[in-house]
Amino acid sequence: MVKSETKKIIVVLLGALLNAVSLNLFLIPADVYSSGFTGVAQLLSSAIIDYTDFSISTGILLLLLNIPVAILGWLKVGKTFTLYSFLSVVATTVFLGFIPLQSLSDDILLNAVFGGVILAVGVGFTLKYGASTGGLDIIAMVLSRMKDKPIGGYIFLLNAIIIFTAGLLNGWEKALYTLVALYATTRVIDTIHTRHVKLTAMVVTKKAEALKQAIHSKLVRGITTVPAKGGFTNEPKDMMIIVITRYELYDLERIIKEVDPNAFTNIIQTTGIFGFFRKD
Repeated sequence: MVKSETKKIIVVLLGALLNAVSLNLFLIPADVYSSGFTGVAQLLSSAIIDYTDFSISTGILLLLLNIPVAILGWLKVGKTFTLYSFLSVVATTVFLGFIPLQSLSDDILLNAVFGGVILAVGVGFTLKYGASTGGLDIIAMVLSRMKDKPIGGYIFLLNAIIIFTAGLLNGWEKALYTLVALYATTRVIDTIHTRHVKLTAMVVTKKAEALKQAIHSKLVRGITTVPAKGGFTNEPKDMMIIVITRYELYDLERIIKEVDPNAFTNIIQTTGIFGFFRKD
């Protein structure tokens, strides 16, 4: 457990470092905006600098925006998930303060693509190890557990507002480059982890009972068990079918490896659910 949690902390910190590198060396100098709360923090920082006599960094604004979201996550989602997510936000803020704000290239397209890709690598691996970068991910978790509504529409709306505001502040050409960065980010995260909110895991195992107890001790999810038989060995097995959110994938993978390392698991995208889905 200590080894697993230490590895998780290291991944979260490395993800935060990559986020900060992406922002300070690529996106911010080129006036290209990130997605989600990070993009909102960039917009607010630019607006404050342009229209007032004050100056607030993107990192500080990102931290302030995530405080109420972290409180919501702590109350509605879970302490461990929220704690690691807030650690990611705090670490990103700290790294943004240490990494110099300078552009490595004068080519805005290179800044948009490399900034989006580096940001996505940080976010993707943070998600893969059971944490998040805060902001919309925590809100998505809350909505998934409370109302079982898709978060895609909310993400699309917020990013559309970011792109439109970027066009108003810096010209529509910059808005188009922001769209390029958002596309690169989404595609890379798709490759590393998944942007699908719900997933279906089909686990073929000889230790169904032990695995079921281990999953229920960590996740509040229903499990359907179907008798199965090995195609080559004809050995009797069980196939366990469980629908989870993407934020629970790391915990499920760890449980399966601990209880039955020889289990065969297939993870597929779930586009919709009809019927009962546990939200607690």
